[in-house]
Amino acid sequence: MPRPHGFAYEAHADGSVRITHHDRPATTLNGDRAARFLTEVTTGDPQLVMARWTGDYKHGNERTARNHPRNRG
Repeated sequence: MPRPHGFAYEAHADGSVRITHHDRPATTLNGDRAARFLTEVTTGDPQLVMARWTGDYKHGNERTARNHPRNRG
């Protein structure tokens, strides 16, 4: 599985955090969620953390779904 890439975040003075993916807005976190995100992003792999917080990561069932009869071309 390829590693996530293209994520960036900006922490604002009001305590909010804006996460972008390839310069497009992905999500905005406020309050306690923003504080937890900032703690986690500084201690782990930033790209993986941002992918997880935005929901933009693989779940492990992509191959199974691709081989399902309704998804075959």
